[in-house]
Amino acid sequence: MEIKAKSKRMEDLKAYLEAERERLRAEIARSDLSTGEKRTGYSTHMADDATIAFEQAKNVSLRRSQEALLAEVEDALKRMENGTYGICQRCGRMIDLARLKAMPTAALCLACQELLEQRRAV
Repeated sequence: MEIKAKSKRMEDLKAYLEAERERLRAEIARSDLSTGEKRTGYSTHMADDATIAFEQAKNVSLRRSQEALLAEVEDALKRMENGTYGICQRCGRMIDLARLKAMPTAALCLACQELLEQRRAV
């Protein structure tokens, strides 16, 4: 019975990741359509140019974040296909199900993630 419950949770996580992949793809496609609407330097006022430049920088940053998240989602789906989803890529131990529920794209167990973040902070 425990195996059945676990597989149901994995199916739920897979369904969530697939839906998230489609949502992110749609968002990125939408941002492709909205780019290039206005260009800086063609306005009659410097403040308008600054606003346009700010909006363009914001959109580029948002798109990069969406692309990075999409890559994480696709990586998690590949791990599901390969049978390595839920296994820490660093130490090989199982990733706690609560962590996967909270962060379905997690590739590292909590201990390895904390170690990585500590190293980055130094």
